[in-house]
Amino acid sequence: MTVTVARHELPAGPDAERFAERLSKRVTRRIDHLEESAGSIDFAFNTAVMALRARCVIDPRAAKVETWEATVNAMQLGSALFAVTGESEGTVECRIDRKLRTVQAIGPLSSADAGNWLTAFWLAVICREQQRMTQLCEIPLERLRAPEGQYDEYIYHWVDTLQTYWLRRPGLVEKLTAALQMSHPEVARTAPRDLLQGLLYPPINLFYRFVTKDEAGFSPALAEALKLHQTYWTLTEERRADIDGSIALGPLAIACLAFDGELPIEVESEYLPKHLLHHGWLGEFPT
Repeated sequence: MTVTVARHELPAGPDAERFAERLSKRVTRRIDHLEESAGSIDFAFNTAVMALRARCVIDPRAAKVETWEATVNAMQLGSALFAVTGESEGTVECRIDRKLRTVQAIGPLSSADAGNWLTAFWLAVICREQQRMTQLCEIPLERLRAPEGQYDEYIYHWVDTLQTYWLRRPGLVEKLTAALQMSHPEVARTAPRDLLQGLLYPPINLFYRFVTKDEAGFSPALAEALKLHQTYWTLTEERRADIDGSIALGPLAIACLAFDGELPIEVESEYLPKHLLHHGWLGEFPT
């Protein structure tokens, strides 16, 4: 039986549509500026992710091409962020916003860290961009380390787990176990407990259900992840109005892996835009 997890109410209507349109135009301007200077590529990426979330507020099924364009732009900018920061000299050719662009390499950037790596990887998974997934997974873990105290240690075990899974390296079980253990609230100390329990831990648990091919347990774990997402984003009035809560990016990406792996998904929710989960826009334009 299919379980429906209702999305909490978000500000919609003409104002939300105008906001999404303004963000989309801002993303376009920042993308067009990249060939002149790539120093603000992280801001372009963050704006693109925000634009995607804003589109999902007004188009929760991702039924409009504008939402797919926003998804692809965010994915392409996430991959480009790590491409241009992985080289200190020369240029990098990146497809962004329907064009091949030559972007100057800029070398290490503090924002090219494990947190943004996860976002970039989730977007690549959602867009079924296997080559970009591979490129992201080939980035050495040490390159993603942030200054001590910015992240709990579990995040590096989590990134290592995903890289190991995708590149089919040995040690997946041990690395996933370490990620699960290190993300326990009694162990992780940097992330607030509600953030850890509501947003950070559920994708790890869901991934465990996926890699163990737990057909009976995957959908309940997915539903639980979405309920925890909802709880987190409705805890305060300020959070309730935040467009960051419009989609559950990590659970969506893992659900995409499960969908493509033909695991039964008996959960429906506007936190999981249907046409992104079912790759309904694939092939619409070169990505």
